[in-house]
Amino acid sequence: MPAFADRLQHNLISRLRLKQLSLLLALERHRSLSRAAAELNLSQPAVTKALREIEEIFLTPLFHRSRAGLEATETGAAVLAYARLALADARALGDELAVLDAGLGGRLRIGVIPFIAPAVLDAACSHALSQQPRIAVLVREGTTDELVGALRAHEVDCVIARSFYAAGEDIVQVPLYREEPTLVVPTRAAARLSRGALDWARLATLDWIMPPPQTPTRRTINTMFATAGVAPPLPLVETYSIKTIATLLRTQPRAITIVPRAVAVELANGGGAALLPHALRWDLPPVEAMWLRRAQHSGPLMALVTALQAASG
Repeated sequence: MPAFADRLQHNLISRLRLKQLSLLLALERHRSLSRAAAELNLSQPAVTKALREIEEIFLTPLFHRSRAGLEATETGAAVLAYARLALADARALGDELAVLDAGLGGRLRIGVIPFIAPAVLDAACSHALSQQPRIAVLVREGTTDELVGALRAHEVDCVIARSFYAAGEDIVQVPLYREEPTLVVPTRAAARLSRGALDWARLATLDWIMPPPQTPTRRTINTMFATAGVAPPLPLVETYSIKTIATLLRTQPRAITIVPRAVAVELANGGGAALLPHALRWDLPPVEAMWLRRAQHSGPLMALVTALQAASG
């Protein structure tokens, strides 16, 4: 075993190349030597030879043939997982060197959920752009699941999202803020809908704008209706897009939605929307900053987290 391990380690250090990892990922995508060859603009014999050389490096087959095409072996699956991270890190390094060559101080890739407090997003961007030299920023929007996946795939450096995850060995989580929900309706309907006590049955008859199905916020809103003894309404539109919600509130007189309070204020400030005065509660967890534990010694990343905590306090 030690001899095998030493030989494998020597092969990985002295012979493995990034372009070989790229070929493996093409084989995984296409499950075919010929289709992978076409994507890479190579002949099939060249790809066959390259795969044989790669498998010699790892001292074991990485794929086997099945009726469905090429399938990764157990070792192959482990190598492919590493290949995805290695190529993501290589792309990130290229982007980092490009911004340094342009005279900037580095690059931060931030993932954010759509329903994020504007002050926190402003703090993230302002912090990077106020540094000397300034730091380039990539902001990627998505659901918590999408962004945590991107974090683990080394596609973003920090995620600002509602955490539904127990703190793991690979991810660090720091709470930033918690917000209560707010009902938002078109301005011209606000006075009528504000009168009297909160009536979930009455509200359920309106044209609802809700987050997509199976999202935590959507499930929480459905629970709020169920707790009130009312069947959750079928939404008119399903979206996380604040721009789309704002447009609907301006143009659809019966539109209504529930969003975190900071987002509600943003919608109202944009015109055409108003907040209803009813006090609501939900059990959504706080918005948190998350990053990979392996990156916790990054000075720019830790400075960003400090700025986010200051903006949330």
